[in-house]
Amino acid sequence: MSRHTSSQIALPLSARAPTEAQRIVVGNANAAVIEALQDPLRWPFHVAVLTGPPRSGKSLLARWAQGLAEAGRLDVIDDAEQLDETDLFHRWNAVQQGGVRESGALLLVANADHRNGGWQIALPDLASRIGGSLQLAIGAPDDAFAAELILAHAEARGLTLPDGAAEYLVPRTERSFAGIETLVATIDRISLERQSPATMSVWRAALEAMHGPEQQRLL
Repeated sequence: MSRHTSSQIALPLSARAPTEAQRIVVGNANAAVIEALQDPLRWPFHVAVLTGPPRSGKSLLARWAQGLAEAGRLDVIDDAEQLDETDLFHRWNAVQQGGVRESGALLLVANADHRNGGWQIALPDLASRIGGSLQLAIGAPDDAFAAELILAHAEARGLTLPDGAAEYLVPRTERSFAGIETLVATIDRISLERQSPATMSVWRAALEAMHGPEQQRLL
């Protein structure tokens, strides 16, 4: 497993246990995005478009960035691809008319990337403006990032994982944000059902529940 230095940003996120603080892991997939979100003054046209895989923390990072900005200086539109295109066009133009110091900056959070056709934009003028904005994309987690995600999800659930759990699980499960979150949820569920600690027998059961009996050949 590759060595990679990761850090975490504490955020009051809406986790399954709403009274607990969850953490967003900073790693290969989102470090550049996080750096860019801290300085809207440098965004082309003072507008950025944030995309990424499901459950990768797009909305959470947007709220974090909004909290860093001066009051009212960062407007966030979640699920931007679902907003009426005329309204979105006017929101984009409003930022240009006032400038970032007057009207603030605009962060569009989208579930699909218009550059690969995932976000179909019918208005040509809007398409050109979105295309000229800063493009921020969360990538896929590497081994170290995936391991940190497992630990962060377990922490948010109050689930104790023994040393070596993440290193064992990472190469045996789906390498995606949603898959890792589901894996930890499955481990937690099985541990509760068995009323036993989340040790290797529980990890194996969770992997089998997610990937089928053939997964046992890797164990």
